[in-house]
Amino acid sequence: MLFLILLPLTLSAQKTEKVCGEYIYYAPADKTLEQAKLIALERAKLQALADEFGTIVSQSNASMMKNENGKTDSHFFSLSSSEVKGEWIENLEEPEYQISYEQNMLVVKCTVCGKARSVTNKAADFTALILRNGVEEKFADTSFRNGDDMFLAFQAPADGYIAVYLIDQSPTAYCLLPYQQDNDGQQPVKQGEKYVFFSPRSARESASLVDEYTLTCKDAVEYNQIYVIFSPNPFTKAIDSRQDSSLPRELSYEKFAEWLSKCRKRDERMGVKKIDIEIKQ
Repeated sequence: MLFLILLPLTLSAQKTEKVCGEYIYYAPADKTLEQAKLIALERAKLQALADEFGTIVSQSNASMMKNENGKTDSHFFSLSSSEVKGEWIENLEEPEYQISYEQNMLVVKCTVCGKARSVTNKAADFTALILRNGVEEKFADTSFRNGDDMFLAFQAPADGYIAVYLIDQSPTAYCLLPYQQDNDGQQPVKQGEKYVFFSPRSARESASLVDEYTLTCKDAVEYNQIYVIFSPNPFTKAIDSRQDSSLPRELSYEKFAEWLSKCRKRDERMGVKKIDIEIKQ
């Protein structure tokens, strides 16, 4: 009986592949070293996915004709885009960087290896926007100042569950959602409903359960990442603990990455959006 229960889970797990990519980023003058490294890393991952799984190239054409004062003008528009047919699951090792300068231009070469899988189009798409100092979508932003409040606007295409984590530069993973006083470790959401998390006055549950977040910065600028995780299937947040009463519950980045990798391997419908944010003094 136990075998019969476990067999469908085994068959549904999608095969992952080891992939490696390399990218050389020539940073413009307005990019810092940390920003350049992040961009080089993401593009190295995309290059690895494209090499292994290929890309989807689409093109749309449109023509417009305008008649004014007896004269006809025609305009032709062509829009093209490409998308890799794979998704990154986890790093297998720390990315390697080579930093150099060419004609006073910062050059960052990044090499990275990880586990990835082909896109099956089963992962649920959803809307997730980071908001700064306001709970309406017009406040969407990824650049914060020390002391700014952060909120999350979210909408799902189906009933399901959401979790949100912040990764700082240490790196440590902080669980922002489910809320700290929510003891079942799951945050359900309803199809099509618009949520604003981290705001007591926008809460659909008891306002007393809501955690509010103010971003702080010790250095001149810090870079964090927000992971928004959604699935129509139930899942429970990673095991974490409280280390500081003034901070959310936390776990090491390695444990977080291990938990997320296992979740995504088991659940093809789980979608993940990673949003880079910066905090300045």
